[in-house]
Amino acid sequence: MIPAAAELEGKGFCVLRAQFPAPLVEACRAAFWPILDAYLVKHAREPNRGPGRHFLPMPFESPCFVPEFFFNPVVLSIVQGAMDERIVADQWGCDVPLRGSEYQELHVDYQRPLFTEAPDLSLPCYMLAVSFGLVRITKDNGPIEIAPGTHRMTREQAARAVKSGEIEMRQVPLEIGDVLIRHPWALHRGTPNQADTPRALVTIRYVRHWYTDGSREAKPIPAKVWDSLTPEQRRLMRFSVATAAA
Repeated sequence: MIPAAAELEGKGFCVLRAQFPAPLVEACRAAFWPILDAYLVKHAREPNRGPGRHFLPMPFESPCFVPEFFFNPVVLSIVQGAMDERIVADQWGCDVPLRGSEYQELHVDYQRPLFTEAPDLSLPCYMLAVSFGLVRITKDNGPIEIAPGTHRMTREQAARAVKSGEIEMRQVPLEIGDVLIRHPWALHRGTPNQADTPRALVTIRYVRHWYTDGSREAKPIPAKVWDSLTPEQRRLMRFSVATAAA
């Protein structure tokens, strides 16, 4: 098992340093920033993820979307190793806390347990979040904090361990090109952004092929982009495809 995969299994998260080429990330940011600015003009006072926090679905047009983000062989080897080869990507979005955001409550990302009659049943991994910053993620602009090892605990046990100090929350700073892979049910929270620049963290969610929950909005893939993907790449994408213009 490669070290990052072992770290993911043990702690519930790992960071791959300089995994995405910085020019691709910077081009994504340059294209996304006008979209974010236009959104904030209308919705800055209407946060949809708590005080000062916003979620936006990411577009599938280049350079915001490039195959290198979704089909990176190192990332996929870790994600498939934790699940299986039939994984699919089903979410592509950006979380943006602004100055004035607050600490989130400790939480996990899934809305409901897989089996409601056994909510604390220990199960193999069936979803993973892969995230990277469009800006440097530092202690000043609201890094995610994760409680290591809590993906293997019941929510009650995890909350008690964090509250007692038995498990300490760990901030996850990221440089441009770094990639965070995490179990969505490891306890975590967003921290306040104390900088003037929005902290844009982009996330792709990968799930086992049989899992679906529709928990976040996703944009459709333009037909032209879909046609540019290989058959193998298409099998990894669970997004609607926009009808080509007449």
